[in-house]
Amino acid sequence: MKPPVIELHRAALTYPGPPPVAALLPCDLTVRQGEFLTVVGPSGSGKSSFLNLIGLLDVPSQGRYLLDGVDTGQLNDADRSALRGRHIGFVFQAFHVLPHRTARENVETALVYQRVPRRERGERARTALDAVGLGNRTEALPTTLSGGERQRVAIARALVGQPSLVLCDEPTGNLDTATAAQVLDLLEELNAGGVTLIVITHDPAVSERGTRVLRIRDGVLGEPAEPAVLS
Repeated sequence: MKPPVIELHRAALTYPGPPPVAALLPCDLTVRQGEFLTVVGPSGSGKSSFLNLIGLLDVPSQGRYLLDGVDTGQLNDADRSALRGRHIGFVFQAFHVLPHRTARENVETALVYQRVPRRERGERARTALDAVGLGNRTEALPTTLSGGERQRVAIARALVGQPSLVLCDEPTGNLDTATAAQVLDLLEELNAGGVTLIVITHDPAVSERGTRVLRIRDGVLGEPAEPAVLS
């Protein structure tokens, strides 16, 4: 049996001061392959700190974080970055696509640091774009794409490295209602195909798409939570 994708054991995150700020209080969490979690909470509640911890952008101040069975606290910075590149894909609210690179080239950037050969990078990028419905726009520049299409490029970039976990930070925050629904439908399809998703959101319409909802309030992570109650 594969280990859980995520295991938190009394993991906490405190930013140094003065004064020190306890952004995430000690918490336990297990996320298994194929789960779709949404994380809700008001502004300043600790959602971003949770994302930084799970995404290996910050190191727990106490406790343990295991990613795919690897104790991340035992790794140096280089090994932690390498683990993040292999196992985690990121999707952000602002898309973060390069405006002067084609959709394919944007997706390929996720493979550069994995030292994937150039020809294979192109093939894998095209496959990822096809998976998100952009197989006919591989050579399009982001300036010619809609907001929803740019977010699909970002999702393809997150998926191309075949990560065990995809983290989405307000992935529909810059989209209109209809386009947001299309992106959420895509995420559900990817999850149905086995992709493990954690989506940070303040939107009840997004949170209710998850099969499991967590809520953060004042740095305390808990479940279950009512998706519509975010404050």
